[in-house]
Amino acid sequence: FKLKEKKANIMEIQVNGGEIADKVAFAQALLEKPISVSDLFSQDEMIDVIGVTRGHGYNGVTYRWGTKKLPRKTHKGLRKVACIGAWHPSRVCFSVPRAGQYGYHHRTEVNKKVYRIRTKGD
Repeated sequence: FKLKEKKANIMEIQVNGGEIADKVAFAQALLEKPISVSDLFSQDEMIDVIGVTRGHGYNGVTYRWGTKKLPRKTHKGLRKVACIGAWHPSRVCFSVPRAGQYGYHHRTEVNKKVYRIRTKGD
């Protein structure tokens, strides 16, 4: 790990089974103690990975959705969507590409297989 990291390396682990008091006691017993990877995962186990995509801030419609740029002589900018919908329904549909937040979205990848767990000496 780097010395001056902006974010701490934190991993959340879900505790399943039993009563709530038993789960709290189990979690308190493990607090501030090192947990090895082999305690959590086993070989050939299928897991779901939850994370956040890389953030890119506020982006325009051309970069965010890959829409075509308008012709060179377009009035008031060319990195836009030419038509954002018909007169009626008199609102913009959700499926129309718009500018906005790009990245830093919550994603879950399902059914990832743990092939091998190695110790430091292997």
